[in-house]
Order: sequence, then structure tokens, then C-alpha cells
Amino acid sequence: MVPDGVEAVVFDFYGTLVRMVEPLPPDHLGIFVRRGLPAQGELWGDQWSVGPGEGEEHAAHSVDEAAYVKWEYGRLRCRARSCGVPEDQLEGLVTELEQAMKAIRLELFADVPGVLSALRGRGLLVGVCSNWFWNLEECVEAVGLGGSVDVVVGSARAGARKPHPLIYRSLVERCALPSERILFVGDMWVPDVLGPLGAGMRAVHLWRPDRAVDGAAPPLPAGVTRIAGLGDLITGGAGPGGGGGREGSG
Repeated sequence: MVPDGVEAVVFDFYGTLVRMVEPLPPDHLGIFVRRGLPAQGELWGDQWSVGPGEGEEHAAHSVDEAAYVKWEYGRLRCRARSCGVPEDQLEGLVTELEQAMKAIRLELFADVPGVLSALRGRGLLVGVCSNWFWNLEECVEAVGLGGSVDVVVGSARAGARKPHPLIYRSLVERCALPSERILFVGDMWVPDVLGPLGAGMRAVHLWRPDRAVDGAAPPLPAGVTRIAGLGDLITGGAGPGGGGGREGSG
């Protein structure tokens, strides 16, 4: 399943290697309501969409952790003001929202340890590349993958979020390989398939039966494979254009 000539297999993190488990992070609207700001909470919107957007470049703020965290807080502060949060409540609210966004409990998918071990046993470099907070390396360690991953590239430190070319350039540099020798595996279509392809890498689209993102599976470009689980990387899976027959939403 891993094509000939590939020397590194790089995985997306959330939705590919790990999933969120209970207890879930505090709901943002609930934080607003508890602080007596229900109308502002309604304007705030979905708590999962308040961070940087896909493809956003922020290299000027990624020079170090302090600068990046300052930028994160500044974004939340600006958004809260635009929703009508009074100045005297702004700092406490923003601090709580920031903490809530990062209060995520993660768990490995069951197929991850064996697959990563098998890939490294074949002499392949294994990497992680994700749109994530500054602490991606720590999160990789915390879920037990520290000894199974050779390269970790997160958007916060790279200065841009997938599918911006900057993060893929950083990944290729860290792998120290020609881009065509890197196979990118992930569950999100544009960041994990089209973006890597545009950067000269090969790609595999992961379409887990229990995926959290709704929508139909897009048609596959020539040479791209769709798999139902990471084990297909070892066993061979459905082959290019396949995916175990699953093309519905889920």
C-alpha cells in the first residue's frame, strides 16, 4: 500500500491518529451565559471556528511561543469586543475561553500504534503534520507516540495552517527528502490530500467509518488511494480509487 520510492509517511494528527474523548471541553456559549453575557455568546458562534482559518498564514506571530500565544489572545480579544463584551469583563472571559479551547482530552485510534511500529520497522521515517496549537509536540508525547514519530510539524510553529504551502515546505525540509518521496495520510480532503499533492507529495485519503466530519467522499485524483483505516497502509487496502466501497457521509 505504501508506494515504491516512498521513504517517509506523514500523518495528520486529529481525526487521523487521535480523536477527542470525554470529558469534552467546556462549551463557549455556556461560559458566556455563566458570565451574564448570553447575547454576546450568541454572536460569538461555534467554538470550533474561532481560531485561525484553514490556509491562514501567520509567520510574523510564530517567531516564538510567547509571540504566538499573544497573537492567540489578541484574536480572541478582538472577536469578543466585536460581539459587544464590555471592557471590564474582557480579560477574564478571554482567558477562560483560551483555556477551554485547549482543554482537549485525546485518545489514539486503535490501529495507530501497530501501524506506526510496522512502518518504522520497514525503515520508513514517520511524521506528524497538523493544524494545531504551539504544543503539538507535547500532545504527540502525551498520547504515547513520542517514540514512534521522527518528525513533528505544527502550524503554530511553521507559521501557516494547511493547506498553505509554507507548512508543507517546512515539512519537506524537516524530513530532508525530496517531496515525491513523502506520503501524506489524513482525513481532511483539502489540507491532507490536495495540499500535499500541490506540494509534490503523494497522498492517501483516510475515510474512517466513524469519522466525525460529515459529507460525501470526493472523487479521487489519479494515483490517490482512499482507505478505511490505517491498517490498510500495511495490508494493502482497497488500492487506488478504492475505499472499501464506502462513499457515503459520516
